[in-house]
Amino acid sequence: MADTPSTTELEAAAFRRLVAHLRERTDVQNIDLMNLAGFCRNCLSRWYREEAAARGVTIADSAARELVYGMPYKEWQAKYQTEATEAQKAAFAKSGH
Repeated sequence: MADTPSTTELEAAAFRRLVAHLRERTDVQNIDLMNLAGFCRNCLSRWYREEAAARGVTIADSAARELVYGMPYKEWQAKYQTEATEAQKAAFAKSGH
């Protein structure tokens, strides 16, 4: 049998691509992600931190966010986050997140 990557390796590679994609798409706001997909960069960083904790590894929220954002969260907010529009806020409220 040929040496093939494990499922975990493939999942990790897909995760890295997702994170890289989200880092590149700074035009897509977290509220847009929440409204369309039900998760955002903060959710992804929280999931990462929670999975680490489930395996006995403590990761600070700020470190997990930096892993996803590629920079400290406050820096990303200052550079890229825009004020949510009334339409975005209404969609978010309607979704029940």
